[in-house]
Amino acid sequence: MWPSLIRVVNAGIDGRSKVPCLTTASKIERGFEGDGVAMLIRVHPAPMYATNCWVIAAEKGSECIIVDPGMPDISAEIEMIIEEEGLKPVAVLLTHGHLDHTFSVIPLADGYGIPAYIHSEDRRALLHPEIVHGKEFIENYLQGTTWSEPQQVLELRNNEKFEAVGLDITAIHAPGHTAGSLIFTINDEVLLSGDVLFAGSIGRTDLPSGSQDAMKKTLATKIAPLGDHLRVLPGHGPDTTIEYERRTNPYLKELRT
Repeated sequence: MWPSLIRVVNAGIDGRSKVPCLTTASKIERGFEGDGVAMLIRVHPAPMYATNCWVIAAEKGSECIIVDPGMPDISAEIEMIIEEEGLKPVAVLLTHGHLDHTFSVIPLADGYGIPAYIHSEDRRALLHPEIVHGKEFIENYLQGTTWSEPQQVLELRNNEKFEAVGLDITAIHAPGHTAGSLIFTINDEVLLSGDVLFAGSIGRTDLPSGSQDAMKKTLATKIAPLGDHLRVLPGHGPDTTIEYERRTNPYLKELRT
């Protein structure tokens, strides 16, 4: 039995049907529709921990980015999405260093000959996952595994802006779940929130390199200032909006008390 890497508290999400969802248990892959978001977004929840792997492009037949390819190896499923949409991958973005978000990065990054982007604080976890999981987790569940990193790894820092696949992307350092957690805004339309913000909850902070104090600061200084219009694509569970989470998420409501 694999231990939980996430802890999703479902408080404060009654009536979530008011927010149309992209990710549901019955819809493994689907394009993003409506809400004024002018881009192609596909999602594939990985079998272990149901980590959302996002494939994002300006439009069908264009270049794309891959976000958080999870575990076990889901490269074949992501390649199928890319082929279906006629896309050309140019980068893999990693929101943090937990294995359920990075396990398939090598076959995808090296397979397509593209770089993987990760925050400098979490890069070491690619070679030494015990840094963010603990030695006991690795010894009990992944003993004997040899760890390596993609041939091209580029480190990101706070507020680093770059243009990729015709999209304007900003990387924001958001520690708390891990020391090197990142969130990304895309075209001021979408927020890739990783395991920082979920629909109705936040990421756990009790794993190695996590910090409750850092998470509280991240929520107050990195999440709270974001525009209500942003569509939130989290690392696990259904998508949501900043506006909805500001009204209903107990951890964001707590900031106002």
